[in-house]
Amino acid sequence: MDAKALRAKPKAELQTQLMELLKEQFGLRMQQSTGQLSKPSRVKAVRREIARIKTIMTETEAGAGNE
Repeated sequence: MDAKALRAKPKAELQTQLMELLKEQFGLRMQQSTGQLSKPSRVKAVRREIARIKTIMTETEAGAGNE
């Protein structure tokens, strides 16, 4: 999902999506350690998506603090 679409979402929905991605990342790490990972590129995609959500959450918090 692109940053523009994420910025339109409410904070609660972003937190929910972040938790889901963190769980998926954990599952992917476990699959990787046991050698059962079928799509290695998904690890990078999930990591980037987590970073994107965290960045947007930080931006909105910083913006709300300035007002």
